[in-house]
Amino acid sequence: MAPHDTAHAGASGIEHHHRNIQGGAARAAVFGVSDGLVSNIALVLGMAGAGPAPGIVRLAGMVGLLGGAFSMSAGEYVSMKAQSELLQRELDIERVEIIHRPDSERRELAQIYRGRGVDAEVADRLAAEMMSDPDLALETHAREELGIDPGELGSPGHAAVTSFGAFAVGALVPVIPWFFGSGDAALIASIVLGAIAAIVIGVALARFTERPVTRSALRQLGIAALAAGIPYAIGSVANVSIT
Repeated sequence: MAPHDTAHAGASGIEHHHRNIQGGAARAAVFGVSDGLVSNIALVLGMAGAGPAPGIVRLAGMVGLLGGAFSMSAGEYVSMKAQSELLQRELDIERVEIIHRPDSERRELAQIYRGRGVDAEVADRLAAEMMSDPDLALETHAREELGIDPGELGSPGHAAVTSFGAFAVGALVPVIPWFFGSGDAALIASIVLGAIAAIVIGVALARFTERPVTRSALRQLGIAALAAGIPYAIGSVANVSIT
């Protein structure tokens, strides 16, 4: 059994395996790379379509990379920090209730178990057992009432760094050719690299969702093509040659 899989046996004795789909770090990283690729390939090809000097395309690409990565990182940090503070506040309230109103909390927990079909006597014993240890009581109430794990509230700093890095990796792909070439050669190289990256991202997403690989890859490729094609067409119409 894979490290992140879980298994349980039914009445027939057959084990059913389920992947752990809650630890989404890798999945979030793939989405971050996808965001970086799609947004920056639009910017790079939009600029390239206007026919400026290669240095202008490089500058636009790097500004798009840094601006997008910082924006994603800041947004992730603020979002995670607010969520973490909100959940921590709820845990603090629950901790106070457990200390000052243990009987009420025990009855509340027993009621939750009974509501799930547990025999009343068994539910009372389970609730009493859980409430005998304050730390276990807090963890149990957090899981049963709030639906959270007190030990896994997430790290805003880690999430921000991961988001920055993932976005930057994706955003760098279409810029790379412009460090080594110019004109049509760099343009074609950006398109080819962007297409390959989009397909790889699609395959990775198919792995997480267990959906058909070909469909996921083509969908991601289509999204990237649309994101790149429209800005390139606009840039070509503008045809502003900046030297």
